[in-house]
Amino acid sequence: MAINRERTDIKVSRERAVLAAVHLPQSRFDPNDPLGELKALAETAGATVVGEMIQHRQKPESGTYIGSGKLDELKAMCDSLDAAMVIFDHDLSPSQIGNIEKRIERKVVDRSELILDIFAGRATTHEAKLQVELAQLEYTYPRLRAMWDHLERIVGVGGVGGIGTRGPGEQQLEVDRRLVQNRRTRLKRELGEIQDRKARAVKKRKQDHVMIGLVGYTNAGKSTLFNSLTEGGAYADDRLFATLMTRTREWDMGGGESVMLSDTVGFVRDLPHHLVASFKATLEETTHADLLLIVLDVSDPAAELHYETVMETLDSIFEETRKAEERAGEEWTAPKRVLVLNKVDRLRDNTELLVWMNRFPGAIPLCAAALEHAQSREGYERLLSLVRNVSTGDVREMTLSIPMSDAKTIHTIENRAEVLDREYENGAVRLRVRIGARQLDQLRVGGARITVVEEAPTG
Repeated sequence: MAINRERTDIKVSRERAVLAAVHLPQSRFDPNDPLGELKALAETAGATVVGEMIQHRQKPESGTYIGSGKLDELKAMCDSLDAAMVIFDHDLSPSQIGNIEKRIERKVVDRSELILDIFAGRATTHEAKLQVELAQLEYTYPRLRAMWDHLERIVGVGGVGGIGTRGPGEQQLEVDRRLVQNRRTRLKRELGEIQDRKARAVKKRKQDHVMIGLVGYTNAGKSTLFNSLTEGGAYADDRLFATLMTRTREWDMGGGESVMLSDTVGFVRDLPHHLVASFKATLEETTHADLLLIVLDVSDPAAELHYETVMETLDSIFEETRKAEERAGEEWTAPKRVLVLNKVDRLRDNTELLVWMNRFPGAIPLCAAALEHAQSREGYERLLSLVRNVSTGDVREMTLSIPMSDAKTIHTIENRAEVLDREYENGAVRLRVRIGARQLDQLRVGGARITVVEEAPTG
């Protein structure tokens, strides 16, 4: 069977696909559905999954990752199922892709290619498109020879080479590499400017507002919770990577208190590092949040794996942020993390929930889609209390003196703090209040003229 091995793109939409994986001793996967996530990714990209194959090995085959006998089985399966491509649940080297394609006579797509294809199809904003394109080029650049079969054509033979092609005799591969490298440089420069602007904007917003970030595995319910707490209108759907860009909106908690809540792109196991790097600006809200709510779909059989993936991804992002802030001479503290156990309404009984609560006593169980539901109400009240504590900071009792002319500050304190006593003298008002340290700092940053006359000792 002859195939067209030209791989000018990595689109998988509408193609019949067979899924393949090699499970090693250290492999992490859902034992109940080993290829479930890969299937969901493939279907999200638009492929039609018609078959699956798993091989258990102690280590990968160097040339083809999967064993030779399994490759023959894989080819036979593709022939019988009329599959046009095979999707591997791993990152493959360019030579491995080429070797496998020769043996099975089908296009081969690895895990990173698949995820990049999904992101490319979902990117709608200019920034997201730039981020995805850069990630694709970073992935594609070292794989040019394996991806295209036109590389042996000669520029200048039967054609005309342009300026910068070094004249007749340069292989098309070198032209392709130069074009890709130039485009990478332009994209990095443009994204760098976007990231710098985003970083400045986020830091400025943090001076004026408490920032809460929603993070978690893809399809864990972050956007649903975001919509339930704000009027943000984030796109929420029961599919992978429904959200690609960070959306930040005000969360009005009542009593004059509000915070800024951010919905972020979901994580996934083995998320391509090129993609994480490209989406640095998108993740800026996460690294500078005052509190991170880690949303976990506790009803998912692979919840444990999802939790580990999210924590490892955050650790990696935060380590890069710490190094970058140190190089810039800035101090940075990683935000506090709180686990939100979502979709508790889908559990058969409370046994699984109790296991999670025993492991993480501070976790908050709720159903993001129905916060007023009996199963969510207590969790929602706990969440509200937690965020309010973060918003106000350490609450202290003190006496404040404010000029009567600063009516805005007086009104804000009377609405947001607990006023214990009030006295008027010499054109000023003395308020005995219980107020959070962060609230006081924010008022001062906003230009409030406040004098602390007396502060009760802590005890």
